[in-house]
Amino acid sequence: QVQLVESGGGSVQPGGSLRLACAASGFTFRWYAMSWYRQAPGKERELVASITTAGGSTKYADSVKGRFTISRDNAKNTVYLQMNSLSPEDTAVYYCKAVWGGNVYWGQGTQVTVSS
Repeated sequence: QVQLVESGGGSVQPGGSLRLACAASGFTFRWYAMSWYRQAPGKERELVASITTAGGSTKYADSVKGRFTISRDNAKNTVYLQMNSLSPEDTAVYYCKAVWGGNVYWGQGTQVTVSS
């Protein structure tokens, strides 16, 4: 069955880094555009970064530009989010999303907490 499994979340001090991974299975990963979203307590889910099928184009939310990098490895069916210079405002549950036409899949999320 279709699965998106996020990993790499945790607690980190301000200024630190984390690398999230989202491992896909049960569908043809290379056909799907991939995105990372996040949802902080009491806030709506927001798009953080997205990447096209072959990785040739990426987009970022203004709040993370220059700090976060999205990438994918189609041979490993995995999308990554490298997060640097983290701040408490980055605290949220991070979700990966796969989209191809009308097919949309979400992962279960991984918690990222930035605190001193």
